[in-house]
Amino acid sequence: MAKKKKFGSFAGVFTPSILTILGVIMYLRMGWVVGNAGLFGSLIIVIIAHVISVSTGLSVSSIATDKKVGPGGIYYILSRSMGIPIGGAIGIALYIGTALSIALYLIGFAESFNAYFGLPTDINGLRLSGSVALLVLTIIALISTSIAIKTQLFIFIAIIVSLVSIFLGSTEYMPETVKLVSDENSVPLEVVFAIFFPAVTGFTAGIAMSGDLKDPKKSIPAGTIAAITVGFFVYIALIIFLSFYIDSETLKTDYNILMKIALYTPAVVAGIWGATLSSALGGILGGPRILQAMSVDNITPKIFGKGKGKNNEPVNALFLVFIIALLGVLIGELDVVARIVSMFYLSAYGFINLSFFLESWANPDFQPTFKIKKWIGLIGFAACFGVMFKLDVLAMFASIAIILGIYVWLQRKQIVLMTGDVWLSVWKKIVANGLQRIESKPTETSNHWNPNIILFSGESEHRRYLVELGKTLAGRAGIVTNFKLLLDKSNNSPMPKSDQIVKEEYFEKIGVFARQIKVNNIYKGIEDIASIFGFSGVDPNTIMMGWPKGLEN
Repeated sequence: MAKKKKFGSFAGVFTPSILTILGVIMYLRMGWVVGNAGLFGSLIIVIIAHVISVSTGLSVSSIATDKKVGPGGIYYILSRSMGIPIGGAIGIALYIGTALSIALYLIGFAESFNAYFGLPTDINGLRLSGSVALLVLTIIALISTSIAIKTQLFIFIAIIVSLVSIFLGSTEYMPETVKLVSDENSVPLEVVFAIFFPAVTGFTAGIAMSGDLKDPKKSIPAGTIAAITVGFFVYIALIIFLSFYIDSETLKTDYNILMKIALYTPAVVAGIWGATLSSALGGILGGPRILQAMSVDNITPKIFGKGKGKNNEPVNALFLVFIIALLGVLIGELDVVARIVSMFYLSAYGFINLSFFLESWANPDFQPTFKIKKWIGLIGFAACFGVMFKLDVLAMFASIAIILGIYVWLQRKQIVLMTGDVWLSVWKKIVANGLQRIESKPTETSNHWNPNIILFSGESEHRRYLVELGKTLAGRAGIVTNFKLLLDKSNNSPMPKSDQIVKEEYFEKIGVFARQIKVNNIYKGIEDIASIFGFSGVDPNTIMMGWPKGLEN
């Protein structure tokens, strides 16, 4: 059997990511952004967008170096650390965002292609050209993933040449004064941000190819951070250049101004077409792999998990991506699709950052080789939902409700993997912190009745009466833990924690914790359990009163 082709940091992560970052928004909307927001407004938009992309990129990179990374990109990474429900909820949001971003890139391609060749640039003209381009790229993806990735290097070179041509271009549109901030005739900054934001989401294109990487734990952090960094400096340089060399009115009204000022126009045309088509191709390659991985885990229908060929290419999943992307292309308006894509990505990125924060804060088993501060995830989470709140409050709550709805649905499906789930660690961390705070308070200052009852009901016929009496004494604020001591003098090894938890509907119904502990001496077992709960001076003989004689033996 032929060995599956694997890729490194540059070809597998950096190149597809940077080609998507330096794509349709840079060529066809960056001038419009600067024209409306001004120099300072554009810089603020780019910086805020990169706070989100950098924090999310760092969070994903750190999580990726903690556990084995398989096919499925961000979905796989999150599902193996946060558990299937949250991983699946974010994975579905990212999948839809990726599929719609394909439409974004192809509508941008159609704008440039139709204008260059004198074809109709109305909405129907863009729909036709975008649909044909989508069909051609889908066929290329079906033929060979390797060929598609190899062509990206030539497109990367074309983008570099086009940028050089732009920076060395004409000065005939140079303004008399530089517009520093937006004015009353400009589009609101939140709208400008929503249209620009898809430009910084391209780093997920490389992560989505995780199953095709030689060393994902090394390639994902290196390629992702490098792509985001390069993209940031290119956008900053382009904003400064556009502000000083082209007047704001021209920037606002002419989407093809970069082609007009370029030293060599065909170079910019090649860059635009190469960037938009390669970005779309990256989505066509990455999106199906997310769906395929979710189908393998029984989240989505199994039919999408089936692959073909030596590389297990997700052909069935590709067809669904094609349909969603085609629906996006038929919208026909780049600005509308850009705003929809922004909301999907912002919601997904917010939960990704929250996932990293919870993982690093609560899970003692979280030991990534790529270490960052946990507050980075918290900043990313706050930035995402702060921006969403400013953009569209209704859309923000709708996206949160959808993701939480998917999460609850997946929880009820009870899909379980042999991997960790951070939520158990979160609850343990909260309880541990609460107990430490209680312990630190002087007991004499407390005037509240918060009993912590340890009950040894055994298997007697009075068991339920004792448990219910304990619960009555504890009230709503107290805790009752019912222990069953298993006497085993022949074996001194401790019982595994998973076996200590007693799952009985009766205990769960009345809110009592039930445990069973194996001991080789009843008296010693009682003393050990009491010490765990912080009780000192407990007399086992008092507890043993009323028990059948000889039990202590």
